[in-house]
Amino acid sequence: QVQLVESGGGLVQAGGPLRLSCAASRIGIGTMGWYRQAPGKQRESVATITTGGNPNYADSVKDRFTISRDNVKNTAYLQMNSLKPEDTAVYYCHCYIGGRNYWGQGNQVTVSS
Repeated sequence: QVQLVESGGGLVQAGGPLRLSCAASRIGIGTMGWYRQAPGKQRESVATITTGGNPNYADSVKDRFTISRDNVKNTAYLQMNSLKPEDTAVYYCHCYIGGRNYWGQGNQVTVSS
C-alpha cells in the first residue's frame, strides 16, 4: 500500500508560477509523475521522473514545467512556470508499484487570463 499526499496548486494569473508537491508514504516508489484532467477531457500525463532522476514531459509543458524528486524525503515536485489558461485542470500525483496504480487526492490548478 502507498499513500500519495499532494500539496500546492491554487489560482494564479497567466504567466505566473506554481509548485506542486507529492509525498509518498514509503520508499521504493520507482517512477513518479503527474497527470491532469480538465473538465470534459481525458486524464493526460504531464511529467514523470524515474528514481534516478530522468524526466519525461508532455510536449505541451516542455520548457515550462520541471519535475524533480528527493528520494530521502520520498517526495516529488512539479515546478510550473509560464502558466497558461489551458493548464487549468486537476493535477494528480501518480506512481505504479506491484502492478497497481496509486493516485494522490488531486489538486486544482486554475490559471486566469
